[in-house]
Amino acid sequence: MCGLAGWIDWVTDIRQDRVTLEAMSQRLAARGPDEEGMWVRPEAGLVHRRLVVIDPEGGKQPMTREERGQTYVLVYNGELYNTPELRSELEGRGYRFRTRSDTEVLLVSYIEWGVECVQRLNGIYAFGVWNDTEQSLFLARDRLGVKPLFFTERGSSFIFGSELKALLVHPAVPAEVDAIGLAEIFGLGPARTPGVGVYRGIQEVKPAEWLLYDRQGIRRHKYWMMQSRPHEDGQDVEETARRVRFLLEDAAHRQLVSDVPVCTFLSGGLDSSAITAFAVKGFREHGHEGTTHTYSIDYKDNDKHFQANDFQPNADTPWARRVSEHLGTTHHWIEVDTPQLVGALEAAVRARDLPGMADVDSSLYLFCQQVKKGATVAVSGECADEIFGGYPWFHRDELINADTFPWSRSLEQRKSWIAPDLLEKLDLDEYVAARYEETLTEVSQSPEDSPVEARRREIGYLTMQWFMQTLLDRKDRMSMAWGLEVRVPFCDHHLVEYVWNIPWELKTAGNMAKGILRRALTGLLPEGVLQRRKSPYPKTHNPNYLEAVSKKLLGILDDPSSPLLSLINADEIRKMIQLDDDPYNAPWFGQLMTGPQLFAYLIQMDFWLREYGVEIVGV
Repeated sequence: MCGLAGWIDWVTDIRQDRVTLEAMSQRLAARGPDEEGMWVRPEAGLVHRRLVVIDPEGGKQPMTREERGQTYVLVYNGELYNTPELRSELEGRGYRFRTRSDTEVLLVSYIEWGVECVQRLNGIYAFGVWNDTEQSLFLARDRLGVKPLFFTERGSSFIFGSELKALLVHPAVPAEVDAIGLAEIFGLGPARTPGVGVYRGIQEVKPAEWLLYDRQGIRRHKYWMMQSRPHEDGQDVEETARRVRFLLEDAAHRQLVSDVPVCTFLSGGLDSSAITAFAVKGFREHGHEGTTHTYSIDYKDNDKHFQANDFQPNADTPWARRVSEHLGTTHHWIEVDTPQLVGALEAAVRARDLPGMADVDSSLYLFCQQVKKGATVAVSGECADEIFGGYPWFHRDELINADTFPWSRSLEQRKSWIAPDLLEKLDLDEYVAARYEETLTEVSQSPEDSPVEARRREIGYLTMQWFMQTLLDRKDRMSMAWGLEVRVPFCDHHLVEYVWNIPWELKTAGNMAKGILRRALTGLLPEGVLQRRKSPYPKTHNPNYLEAVSKKLLGILDDPSSPLLSLINADEIRKMIQLDDDPYNAPWFGQLMTGPQLFAYLIQMDFWLREYGVEIVGV
């Protein structure tokens, strides 16, 4: 993966301010530690930080090409998994290639097909193409939103980049947050409304969206969306399972291509075990020498303190060991201790540029730091639960029927955290309800759906557009903070399109969550793994963590210079800290974030306000 940024300006001669472009590039250095590049003209400046994965010599960026009297310049972050097919088709149309990189294939695809090129791409990507002859910029993002891309307009300037930090370093983009940003942080966080960048005036190119910018302004277009239709394989369970297996195996094998070491994340759950099994098989079929390397995370003394609950029924470690032994992988155990978790909360904010999923972020940050020592590319089982309906809110009536985001139903509790005078100005009830209702209007329904099936479609769409985006944000920022590329085969759009229309009774074949996926993987994994209940990414159960974040948060509350104090109800937070145990019986966000994660979230918020010099405006 890589980092990209750019600046278009119809008034300022950008050549006179290379310092700003260099600063934007430097802020993205972690995403691309291997090479940096810059292309500058009076109206446009593009920068790129490269993580070398394929064709070290041929994939340098920004990449330029002249065709038919026009000059095109590409900056690109991602991987195309159908590069061979695209190259072959383009060669048939008369193009000649100088490299074997997917970068050149992407650039030529845009030259040949223009904005329609995205319809032909299979991969994870965010990219920009500047047509220097026509003076236009084309930006696009992959269908499921795996790779990020932000932008803003400031006067005569249009500024874009892979991460918020690349925009914020530009002198025209102050770190300002208005009522919308605060509503995002307090009412929806750590999720974000699709397309909203939290900072005032900053937007994000949405998943499956392209943007064209020129002297006439901005045009935006959604080029792909879920379409509901009758399931193409009817009620045939076996054929459906066979098709799921084919699509997933094809996606997993395509995503093993690399000129640098590739590993897998392995928790011992169904999803990561399936991806690892396909990786082992794929490497073997392609004659790779040596064993597949797998990695898992755990926490010091979790074996002593683990407590099963509805959201986390069992621990991962025994299962990861079993799958590794079954598949013959070289497994690496990475253990994180409480002081590390707390200490990395601030680094996780720097990676995300916003308060995030607290220790769920910081643990992944520390995990990726260790994985990077042995690999540059990792393949993950992320997103299977979103696609196949594995989360509790697909199965429990009280969650299915919640008239709000089912992973974040605690708005009244959230409001109790906020300073009363600020709470009156934000109107969180209206803001959250509006974001929820807007999303529901986008859902493609089938006339054949029963009311319950139609509601599950809504839950599925909400989950993919919101909860999955939060996890993909987290995975991208925490991994790319160490120059580690993570690929997600379950986000292959061919698989997603097929599974979207599988009827619920087939998705839950055998009366089990993700039953059709379990059926598809029969014979590939041990039976116990096939039957294992969902267990999310693990969190620490060590009581030392609650003690540590409570103490740190109390220190912030006792600091009169803390910018957090003007935003929160400090008395209410103190009461929660003084309780002897976790103040939440159920998560206030997702499946893992309870009291300790709330305290860590507020710690992250205080650090974010200070570190980024955030100014609250218009509130």
